[in-house]
Amino acid sequence: MKNIITQLNPAFDHRNRLGIMSILVVNDWVEYNTLKELLNLTDGNLASHLKALESAAYITIQKRFVGRKPQTSYAATDAGKAAFKTHLDTLEAILRMAREGEDD
Repeated sequence: MKNIITQLNPAFDHRNRLGIMSILVVNDWVEYNTLKELLNLTDGNLASHLKALESAAYITIQKRFVGRKPQTSYAATDAGKAAFKTHLDTLEAILRMAREGEDD
């Protein structure tokens, strides 16, 4: 368990990316403005984190028109869901180790 920290995925190092993925893994598709509101992020901040997750192939994008308005939605890919689960499992293992160490 010595090298457990190496199992953490750097793509999820930032709290905003954790938030994005947390929302996307439990929803089929989420609109850009919904993510922006839920996470209280600026357009530029949200866009940069989405781009990083897209570059890692952890999210996919759907662009369409609703009436005459463009709408962009996001979903977690299977690879993104698997990577996020591994990341969360590792965090949980680290927390368990820390809690067990408190008992000493």
